[in-house]
Amino acid sequence: MQSALAMQPAESPVNVLIVGVGGQGVIMVSKVLATLCQRQGYQVKQSEVHGMAKRGGSVFSHVRFGETVYSPTIPLGEADVLVALEWAEGLRWLSYLKPESGIFIADTQQIVPPFACRDRKHGAGSGYARESVADVIAQVANCYAINAGQIAHELGNTKAGNTLLLGMMSTTLDFPADDWREAIRMFAPPKAIDINMQAFDRGRDWVETHNPADFDPGQGIEMPIPVEEVAHEVEFELPVINRAWCKRCDICVKFCPERCLSLDEQQIAVLHAPEMCTLCRICERLCPDFAIELKYRN
Repeated sequence: MQSALAMQPAESPVNVLIVGVGGQGVIMVSKVLATLCQRQGYQVKQSEVHGMAKRGGSVFSHVRFGETVYSPTIPLGEADVLVALEWAEGLRWLSYLKPESGIFIADTQQIVPPFACRDRKHGAGSGYARESVADVIAQVANCYAINAGQIAHELGNTKAGNTLLLGMMSTTLDFPADDWREAIRMFAPPKAIDINMQAFDRGRDWVETHNPADFDPGQGIEMPIPVEEVAHEVEFELPVINRAWCKRCDICVKFCPERCLSLDEQQIAVLHAPEMCTLCRICERLCPDFAIELKYRN
């Protein structure tokens, strides 16, 4: 079933802006879209910037398609669809969305940059964006925000969050669902095709069964735990590192305040001094590949 939001090129190109941080799959999403549009017979222009960091830096990609497309970049206020794989990155690019008809599709997960970690005490504030889903709904015509990373984790692979957002985006463009699936198969890792198909279908189903006006204002936006609650009610576990997901970027090691992380002989992150860990969660927040997790028990 096609969504009521579905659009197709008319006299002007359709503009889709995809944003996030390094390691999330922004370029994969844009390549799937560009390839699909080409196979539908449209002229496509794509422009991307990878950011300054090997992992964790800002990444964005402009995709424009239509009968005739002259420029590869989307002008300010002219994006028909803005897809954000990270919440704060989506907020930074809201001005590019068409104010009256633009569609904002976002993952509410937060990847906090190092400069936002100003205080490592439990419950301390940070410099990360504080806007909620409700704040964005008040600014844009159509807002579809979901904790895609968490849903993908429940499906079995957190990295499939980008494909879930592809499923959400597919409802806004008038292309057959099977054509989307075929394009995804071209770029998804062979061993992860099944999980990516599940994530894609979950994203489509979610948009078609949800109304932006029904959103929980705080959905998916994690607020810091007050210090007094941490002291009395929350128990913490040491960081768990998924070796298969570690990309040897060294970000966690460099920014660990207590220097309790290091790289082993295979250049994989390890917790070499667990007795020094203060459970500040900086490593978990900064890992762009979701390879570090701290579990909390109330």
